[in-house]
Amino acid sequence: MFLPKNEQLLAIAHKAWQNGATMRANRSRYKQYTYGQQWNDPVVDENGVTITEGELAMRNGKRPMSNNLIRQLVKCVVGRFRNSLTLAQPINQLADFYEYNNLDELDSRLLEEFLISGCAIQRLSHYENSKGPQVIVENINPDRFFVNDFRDPRGWDIEMLGMLHDMSIDELIMRFEHGDRRRAQMLRQLYSADNILMGGKFLNAPTGRCRVVEVWTLQSDESLLCHDPLEAQVFTTSLDNSMALETENALRRKENRPTISSRWHINTHWHCHYLAPDGSVLQSFRSPYHHASHPFVIKFYPLIDGEVHSFVEDVIDQQRYINRLIVMIDHIMSTSAKGALLFPANQRHESMSWEQIASQWAKSDSVIPYNPSNGNPPPQQIAANNTNIGAFELLSLEMKLFEEVSGVSGALMGKETSPSTGSALYESQIKNATIALADIFETFNHFRATRDHKAHSPLGLGDTHNAEPI
Repeated sequence: MFLPKNEQLLAIAHKAWQNGATMRANRSRYKQYTYGQQWNDPVVDENGVTITEGELAMRNGKRPMSNNLIRQLVKCVVGRFRNSLTLAQPINQLADFYEYNNLDELDSRLLEEFLISGCAIQRLSHYENSKGPQVIVENINPDRFFVNDFRDPRGWDIEMLGMLHDMSIDELIMRFEHGDRRRAQMLRQLYSADNILMGGKFLNAPTGRCRVVEVWTLQSDESLLCHDPLEAQVFTTSLDNSMALETENALRRKENRPTISSRWHINTHWHCHYLAPDGSVLQSFRSPYHHASHPFVIKFYPLIDGEVHSFVEDVIDQQRYINRLIVMIDHIMSTSAKGALLFPANQRHESMSWEQIASQWAKSDSVIPYNPSNGNPPPQQIAANNTNIGAFELLSLEMKLFEEVSGVSGALMGKETSPSTGSALYESQIKNATIALADIFETFNHFRATRDHKAHSPLGLGDTHNAEPI
């Protein structure tokens, strides 16, 4: 007994995953900026060595500091979204679906991901429990997802997609043994330490886990497109059923009833493969669902020429410049000559060292003995003010530009306004700011509507023993 292999399909999936390397790298960078790690961008020092911006700043005697405006910006947008959810609660069947999956929370976290990476991906699964069939929604990490190069914002030109799974050996055997003990033993041997492949992040799972690659492909095959005027139905059937179709038509001719007309036809359908890292097919089945599609719901933003540009991406440069200005101002203040002591060397008392004099000078009510001499002034302190080079004005300008670029004004973030601002003007400012975010909200709401429609399309599941995705 052995498992069939499909190494060509595994290679195609690997290629699609590699094509998403730039998107994954950008997502990692934007996520770091959102959650406060804003000095990790690589730079080249004077010796040609690549280091982080934070390391270079510390090498130059500066303290890397961040004033994280991006996090507050994202929280503000997500808060506005959650506020809108309370005003438009779903009803009837959708209400149970939303409550069962806690979609208010799940969608809020997905919106946060959408703002950071520009990607919204969910996977729908079907399970049977005591209450009947249930649809389970799962947020998918874009780092584990791959898809062919597509251009349609609706995803209608997607032909291949999938994701990476990491399972325990027990879960793997439970899902793919199909009631066969020999098959279970073969799966355990396949994922033994001796057979682990070294293939980079695509094929390697964390220690103690088993990597499984789920691939959905749009395939085509020959079929017969039939029209039955007696039943008023149009349907497709396999070419293997052509003899049965002819037998039925012969019987109808004898009974003087309308016959079934048919013609050769190319039919498309979605097919799923679960693959092991060596290309072995753990499971393969045709989409058994009424919508005859894959189990994923996808939205990439804005997908102009297939490119993804997130909301956070627009304000990265402003955030970096604000951080640099803060560090520069702090450096200027810390290095300005203030409190410097001029102490003549020939007046130092022999009982005190220079370190002791410096320590005493920093204390209040201290006594520092010295030897006065004619013609030489006593120790004196020099204080100098900072030079105004416009850094504070530039920082204020960058803060304003941050709001302008993001489209999220102070009014939308709930900041206080001057007493002269009337309530009508304040509401108008909030409305205008909301309009600036309308494209993002509407795009995300379209994604949610597509998800809800797919989750509640007629199931028509047929045999779902090994077909969990919906």
